[in-house]
Amino acid sequence: MFKGSFTALISPFKDGAFDETAYERLIEWQIAQGTHGLVPVGTTGESPTLSYEEHKRAVEICVETARKRVPVIAGAGSNSTLEAIEFSRHAKDVGADAVLIVMPYYNKPTQEGLYLHVKAINDAVDIPIVLYNVPSRTVVDMSVATMARCAKLKNVIGVKDATANLARASQQRLACGPDFVLLSGEDATALGFNAHGGQGCISVTANVAPALCAEFQNACLAGDFVKARSIHERLMPLHDALFIETNPGPVKYAASLLGLCSPEARLPLAPLSEASKRAVEEAMISVGLLQAKAAE
Repeated sequence: MFKGSFTALISPFKDGAFDETAYERLIEWQIAQGTHGLVPVGTTGESPTLSYEEHKRAVEICVETARKRVPVIAGAGSNSTLEAIEFSRHAKDVGADAVLIVMPYYNKPTQEGLYLHVKAINDAVDIPIVLYNVPSRTVVDMSVATMARCAKLKNVIGVKDATANLARASQQRLACGPDFVLLSGEDATALGFNAHGGQGCISVTANVAPALCAEFQNACLAGDFVKARSIHERLMPLHDALFIETNPGPVKYAASLLGLCSPEARLPLAPLSEASKRAVEEAMISVGLLQAKAAE
């Protein structure tokens, strides 16, 4: 169930409000384009600036719109364990297939604290848990040994690994077992991650190139790494451009170029600079997602 290209969905805004219509349209397009799964309200979904009501509504809309056609891994993490439990309970109640639990940010817990945080959620809510390890955002890095402890808990089924450390895939596979789901959280290194035993990616780029990202993951899952490398190299300029400024600013701008939503992000994320806009546009053209403007 949890393999292939999972889109880390953006949260569209219109005049400062969560744009439910654009969100539903985005989800339908994602499924039509072959995306294997959806991840609402992760970091790419601007979870830090969504209200509790918006967070829960985004999960509800995603589950309702997907209608079990693809699995939904709902973002439910927090630096407050009680809050993460609340979001996880809500995700289970509305029918999400799993929850994504980010390592607690800012608090800077020890490895024991990370384990106890995950265990508390595991014990409180009976829903599959995908850990989310992204040290560049959280400042804490769950060690392989701690992950192996978590993998023994009943509900912990895998990890979204955004460390960009390719050795981690093999290390975590050996420590947690071959059934532990290994999903990359970093588009640029997803090819190598899959070669090391990964089974997919929770992708930013898939917001605007869902068909190509799904085709790439299908090739990896089939063991056709020659084809996968070709698609990866086609996508690489876009992977780079979508992180030219802080995510999700660039990908929201890219989505606006496709008419999917407005480019709005919430403060403290600033609007993209003109230079960054040009870089995103050029990458979209190079991948074949946009036509170059005719010379005036």
